[in-house]
Amino acid sequence: MANHLYQNDLPDGLNLGPVVAIDCETMGLNPHRDRLCLIQMSGGDGNAHMVQVTPGQDAAPNLCAMLTNRDVLKLFHFGRFDIAALLNAFGVVTAPVYCTKIASKLVRTYTDRHGLKYLLQELLQVDISKYQQQSDWGAAKLTPAQLDYAASDVLYLHALRKELDKRLAREGRGDMAQACFDFLPMRAQLDLNGWPDQDIFSH
Repeated sequence: MANHLYQNDLPDGLNLGPVVAIDCETMGLNPHRDRLCLIQMSGGDGNAHMVQVTPGQDAAPNLCAMLTNRDVLKLFHFGRFDIAALLNAFGVVTAPVYCTKIASKLVRTYTDRHGLKYLLQELLQVDISKYQQQSDWGAAKLTPAQLDYAASDVLYLHALRKELDKRLAREGRGDMAQACFDFLPMRAQLDLNGWPDQDIFSH
């Protein structure tokens, strides 16, 4: 396993494959206030590729080309937040997408623990540390511990998706999950445009 850190954008010619796991680190949980600091990605080969974002940066051509490529499935855990953060920073809608948190909520109805740490423990018997989650991601130089933490959020998503897909098929909820994934980019846009908490489908 290797961590590759880039500044501002993915390098020219880097191909992460047809399914790319993605996660974002920000200065907080309000995309209008808290800037995007780091985007970590993995093609499922055990390597992590990370792009550090400069304050005020609003373009990353190679990254955005991958985010909008219809032939590349973007794999998230709680994609609603990451898609909104990427849209707010770069003005692009990430699609198509898959969200392991949504899949978990559709098939693991016996629990309310849908965080990545719990999913990895139960489905893959992998234990990851969340110690660095609330560290300063806006620092000019990130520590090796921060990079290892960031990598852990994407390195296992491909395997996790496979296990969740088995359960979605078993419970007959694959089509339901796909419909949710298809709507997820619009859900992120609603968040950014003033409907983060309101259920627009309610009476």
